[in-house]
Amino acid sequence: MRRSRLAYLPIAFPLLAVAEIVVFLAVADAIGALWAVLLLVASCVSGIALLRREGVRGFRAFQEAVRAGRPPGGEVSNSLIGLFGALLLALPGFLTGVAGLLLLLPPGRILARRGVERFAQRNLGGAATGDLFGPRRVRVHQSDPVTVVVVDDDQPRPPAAAIEGEIVR
Repeated sequence: MRRSRLAYLPIAFPLLAVAEIVVFLAVADAIGALWAVLLLVASCVSGIALLRREGVRGFRAFQEAVRAGRPPGGEVSNSLIGLFGALLLALPGFLTGVAGLLLLLPPGRILARRGVERFAQRNLGGAATGDLFGPRRVRVHQSDPVTVVVVDDDQPRPPAAAIEGEIVR
């Protein structure tokens, strides 16, 4: 029987807390306890400030996409990733702060957004994902020409030819 990923949360949160304490102690040993606490407070304050900014920015991007008639999924996923990054930055801890900062920077946000789109495609299907994120461009590579064979209904049909391709975003 396959367990849900949510079943591991009671184990993951205490492990994260222990890891945060170990990292805090290492940072405090390296730069001093006062500087480590000040760095932690600055991270939390900047995360709280970014929460509001990311929320307002995401709501405006969603409204613009709807007004323009574009699928809003890209804007929604981008703003949710930004909100999650700001939330991680607002939590006290160096590991969550670094993870939040990575989600707020453009390369990390792009990678996370692609992951969200792949997750949505796997769990929602192609049609719903197309409605959310817009149509996908598909590049088709064909080595041999495909010939169509018309046969009578009482004869077995030959297997369909496979076409290699890649999805380009």
